[in-house]
Amino acid sequence: MRQAVSAAVTCALITATVAVVVSGCALLPEGEDPDKGTNGVGKLGAEQIGSKALAAAESASSVRLSGSLVSGGKLFKLDLRLTDKGGTGEVSTKSGTFSVLRVGKALYLKADDDFWLAKGSEGAEGAKEEPDRTDVEAARKLDGMYVKVPASDSSYKQLSGFTDRRVLLDGLLKLHGRVEAGERTEIDGVRTIGLVVDGGKGGGLAVSLEGRPYPLRVERAAGAGVIELGSWDEEFEVKAPRKEEVVDYGEQITED
Repeated sequence: MRQAVSAAVTCALITATVAVVVSGCALLPEGEDPDKGTNGVGKLGAEQIGSKALAAAESASSVRLSGSLVSGGKLFKLDLRLTDKGGTGEVSTKSGTFSVLRVGKALYLKADDDFWLAKGSEGAEGAKEEPDRTDVEAARKLDGMYVKVPASDSSYKQLSGFTDRRVLLDGLLKLHGRVEAGERTEIDGVRTIGLVVDGGKGGGLAVSLEGRPYPLRVERAAGAGVIELGSWDEEFEVKAPRKEEVVDYGEQITED
């Protein structure tokens, strides 16, 4: 019995040790520098950490954003890859999911027929109207095709905003309020230091303590979403779709 108990205790200790090592939550030996092996930003003040994170983000050539955010009272789920020359990815809303692609100033939207039917059935007051046969046939023709959005169209600015790296990062990363350093943790195995605004009420930011101090997670104020940021500076190219994949309606695709 004693041997069995001893074996069980040994096994439990080994399991616990492995769990601590894997989780990266092992306590540092007393007196050891918590910034050892880091990029050193953890030693800076909160404002300086935020400035360095913003500078690193602005100088990067590309980034991937994924997560959710609330804007204008609407919930958006995003999975986007962005460069200085454009961007591509998926956006999900209450109406459905669509793909957006921008190459330079050329902007394209792609979705299935259900999405186009849902958009087409919205009345002037936002009420749903039953689609007729013409609507169904038109939606089927757009299913899986890229619809070119002209710059003169009223929807161009909002849609292109989803693919504009600088616009998105500027809106997500600039902290407004009293900024303080938060907890140290890990995101996907990378050590980070947190920044909290107004005690957390104004959102927060997790900044990498390894390599360049890129922001890796944004928590928006008032629970307005969480965005993960990664694949910083990875080589990525946006390409225009083939001509046979594009529907071009000319100067305007939406009604005023």
